[in-house]
Amino acid sequence: MVERNWAGNHTYRAQRVVRPTSTEELQELVAGAGRARALGSRHSFTDLTDTDGLLVSLADLPSEPLIDESARTVTVGAGQDYGTVTPALEERGWALANLASLPHISVGGAVATSTHGSGDRLGSLASAVAAIELVGPTGELRTVVRGDADFEGSVVAMGALGVVTRLTLDVEPSYLMRQDVYTGMPWHVVESEFDAITGAADSVSLFTRLDDRGVLQVWCKSRSADAPGDLFGSPRASGPLHMLDGASADSVTDQSGAPGPWLERLPHFRREFTPSRGEELQSEYLVERSVALDALAALRSLEPRLRSVLQSVEIRTVSGDNLWLSSSYRRPTVGFHFTWLLDEPAVYAVLPEIEAALLPLGARPHWGKCFVATAEELAPWYPRWADFRALRSSVDPDGKFANAFLDRVLG
Repeated sequence: MVERNWAGNHTYRAQRVVRPTSTEELQELVAGAGRARALGSRHSFTDLTDTDGLLVSLADLPSEPLIDESARTVTVGAGQDYGTVTPALEERGWALANLASLPHISVGGAVATSTHGSGDRLGSLASAVAAIELVGPTGELRTVVRGDADFEGSVVAMGALGVVTRLTLDVEPSYLMRQDVYTGMPWHVVESEFDAITGAADSVSLFTRLDDRGVLQVWCKSRSADAPGDLFGSPRASGPLHMLDGASADSVTDQSGAPGPWLERLPHFRREFTPSRGEELQSEYLVERSVALDALAALRSLEPRLRSVLQSVEIRTVSGDNLWLSSSYRRPTVGFHFTWLLDEPAVYAVLPEIEAALLPLGARPHWGKCFVATAEELAPWYPRWADFRALRSSVDPDGKFANAFLDRVLG
């Protein structure tokens, strides 16, 4: 029985945890439950996936990826992790356009929370969804496809509309990538060349502690066979680096600059290693690109308050999409991802200060990570908020998929 999440900071309170082995069994379980939620890779840092009713693990559902080469899509089980899906695609000569930093996370959970990688021209993982299949409150099975009236409200939904069983994702022909890391970029360079820095490769991540040392590492992932010897004066690293102080670089993906398969370069971490450190909490706030430097300045001013609990901040970019509850809904986005020490009281003590600085700039939180903002504070920054609430009421009128988290953040 699953009792705790990945970070170990949340204990599930569900009355039962079940692992159905067929969609039909799942339908019966959901129909008979008072309340129900789906459990993926347990990488949420809050009570997002919890329930006081039935907690359903999707791990044992049929999960063989089905590739439709003519449609350039793949249909996968929602409980599968990207580390399982991507080799199956690569073997057939296909690829996804983008991946998150961890291949260990489930496809369903990543999509439902608008999880993303980085890249000025790359959308969130949810933007690759062409169709979703889900079980509704009475056990009915329905499919929503791109172009349907409710599709854009149904993809990033945090499990509020039902238990997602399968997703159909856009694919493209397989490709090679290289990864190069640069070190020691002063703040004045970041501020004057921000657009050029984030556009220097297909995927760019900047790692910092927000202090006077500036950006400590810049990870550049590119489909190009070439990369500059330095990046705006910052030299290429002499060997592999982990973004967290003192952590072994054995777990990170190849940083040598040698071209390799996309699935071995786009993530930050290798599938065969425990993701990141595990003993951590995470938060992320995402703002419109036009105010990214204002947000960075505000965060730098908070550095003295954050330093005792902060491990690293990663700055990433995401292109806009049309998914109602996406952090990138209709805007090019810059995200500020915080890796904290595993100290809930200390983390939740500083989150209100961060949100006081960033929410007035239109910041949207990552749904699967730590934040304290409530529905009243969040609603103004999601133009389709009322539409999503109406959709939720129509497909789950009795709140079978509701829980304490959704009550707080959706109202």
